[in-house]
Amino acid sequence: MTDPSHAPVMCERVVALLAPALQEPGAILVDATVGLGGHSGALLRSCPDARLIGIDRDPGALDVARRRLSDMAGRVTLVHAVYDEIPSVLADCGHERVQGVLLDLGVSSMQLDHAERGFAYSYDAPLDMRMDPEAELTAETVVNEYSVGELTRVLREYGEERFALRIARAISRRRPLATSSELVAAIREAVPAAAQRQGGHPAKRTFQALRIEVNDELGALRRALPAAVESLAVKGRIVVMSYQSLEDRIVKRVLAEHLVDDVPAGLPVPGRGPELTLLTRGAERPSAAEVETNPRAASARVRAAERVREAA
Repeated sequence: MTDPSHAPVMCERVVALLAPALQEPGAILVDATVGLGGHSGALLRSCPDARLIGIDRDPGALDVARRRLSDMAGRVTLVHAVYDEIPSVLADCGHERVQGVLLDLGVSSMQLDHAERGFAYSYDAPLDMRMDPEAELTAETVVNEYSVGELTRVLREYGEERFALRIARAISRRRPLATSSELVAAIREAVPAAAQRQGGHPAKRTFQALRIEVNDELGALRRALPAAVESLAVKGRIVVMSYQSLEDRIVKRVLAEHLVDDVPAGLPVPGRGPELTLLTRGAERPSAAEVETNPRAASARVRAAERVREAA
């Protein structure tokens, strides 16, 4: 039986949103965070004339995706890269425009479930948190070498942690820290007991913040989204799945920038209309039934849009 935590989140909805753009022979889908290949596999089965360019920074995930999609290998190209490298990946593959782009953000179930990767506060593991094991910066470096001020900024900005300064000071007192359990102990020391009894695990926001810092997730997203929109052919579609408010705000803002006319109101010249039209009303969420079988889907938010004209 398949582990539901490894099932692709909101898969039916993702397919419904992207499949209409992938029906023509030679249509290209860019799955910019291909992960274990679950969404991509479902889309390739639903769109038998489409081809996939799958991108991921985690070589282990690419290995799993390669095996999972082996029966469709002739339609699949997998690339080890970060999703903000979409323009260079497409250029290397000989494509300027594509019909579909999918971004499924955040940490994958495989990364969470491999304790040695250090992403989860529920396992005792080295403080790593690199999505790409070949990258230089680790969570251990951030925890032990950032100043209290720098740590406070990371926890406040990327974790929205209200006890950021207290946690940063507790970490500084306990340095050097080498494992997730040592970090959790420092966090528990800093967070008031009353706060620990509500709002989930007290380390959740700190671990999120460190992961985002180590992998430059928000910076990569800010660079990737405009490039992804630019890569879409007319009638091409983009679907973005985020798992926390910081990501979702960036997605909402970038899409909104392409929903307005290119000529400001009041000028005596006709505009060309918006480049994109939204396919979702606000951010769509998973059903209660899906969350019950896969609790990791609970925080998912999906936004989607279609290109309706070329950029100026």
